[in-house]
Amino acid sequence: MTASRAPAEPEVREFEATVESVDDRAIVLDETYFYAESGGQPADRGTIDGILLADVIERDGRVVHILDQDAETLPEAGETVSAVVDDAFRTYCTRAHTASHVLYGAARRTCDDLGYAGFDISATKVRVDLTTAEPLDDADLVELERLANRAVWDSLPVSWEALPEDEARAVDGIAFNTKTEEGAMSGSEAVRVVTVGERGGERDGEHGGENAPTWDVAACGGTHVRNTSEIGPISVLDRSNPGEGVTRVEFAVGPTAIDREAAVHAAALDAATALDAQIGDLPDAVDRLRERADRLEADLQAATADLLAARLREFPVNNVDADGDDGATWAVGTVDDADPNDLREPAQRVLAEADAPDAIAAVGTGDSPFVVAAVAEEAVGGGDDDNAPNAGAVVDAVTDEFGGGGGGGPTFAQGGGLDADPDAVVAWLRDR
Repeated sequence: MTASRAPAEPEVREFEATVESVDDRAIVLDETYFYAESGGQPADRGTIDGILLADVIERDGRVVHILDQDAETLPEAGETVSAVVDDAFRTYCTRAHTASHVLYGAARRTCDDLGYAGFDISATKVRVDLTTAEPLDDADLVELERLANRAVWDSLPVSWEALPEDEARAVDGIAFNTKTEEGAMSGSEAVRVVTVGERGGERDGEHGGENAPTWDVAACGGTHVRNTSEIGPISVLDRSNPGEGVTRVEFAVGPTAIDREAAVHAAALDAATALDAQIGDLPDAVDRLRERADRLEADLQAATADLLAARLREFPVNNVDADGDDGATWAVGTVDDADPNDLREPAQRVLAEADAPDAIAAVGTGDSPFVVAAVAEEAVGGGDDDNAPNAGAVVDAVTDEFGGGGGGGPTFAQGGGLDADPDAVVAWLRDR
């Protein structure tokens, strides 16, 4: 078996090795420092004798290096080759992987009934899947980010060792998920345990120092930094729920995190300038702006209702015969720039005034004509008068004649989707 030495010695970037076998473009070396994709960490990039690697995979307990298809010549079995691990990509993956452990350590301090459901490293962000008793909210994300960056600042040591499986499972608080961290087993009875902070320290502690706490401990087969200070800034991006009881937290490290924080800072500065406030005072300024907007919205709705009521008062009054309501007086006309629901209160207000008609029928203009009918409560009475005006009956008559649909009760009804010019609907109502 040829296991990767990358997890044990993540700083190695160049090495020489002997080719054990060649199968088409699949190369097996007698030893390798390339990391094969496993447990959410992507495969290393790099070259073997100047030939680009297309992939690094583990197959039957052996690390297999897949060479790029454009290579003209390939190494032969028994040949010594020079290998170079892509430094930038390995550094990013190593920092990102340790950052995922740091974030999980932060979650240990903020979440109840915490469980680990996997992680993944992409080119621009990292995700960690957590199982928690309650879904995480925005305040939880802020606290996760704060605690994680504090752990970075505190320069906690990061170490790893191989332990017998029963001993590894007995480690206090260990995150152990062989499905998501298959590299931790490495095909042997030993389990690779990665510890952030000092093993055996007080887990509840937040800060580092001489007696650094155990920030996190987990079974893991990935590559890691030696100290959390190497990670750099951690910026939490978003959260989602990919499955029942699972919260996915996405975050960035390195340049992406720096750019993200700069963008957030710029947005906060712009908002503060627009609101004539300091960044720290933005929540209060936004609350005041929201209260003002609510007042203006209420004033606008009241003014709109007054305008609609004034328009309804202008409607000509005549008799409308709908299902036997002979003798009822109806005010009929058109309204512009109105929603059917906006007309209920103004119509009832007008109907309650002195010398008001028994009922109102309003036809909305625009691309989607509608009809609204309203009847005064006293005109409907107790419901025993078959000749009483009925809003629903009028709307049904209109939609039967002009298409569309709608409904409602005796005092208020509405219909939409009329296939007719609004003025034609008004004329038809007045002629009934």
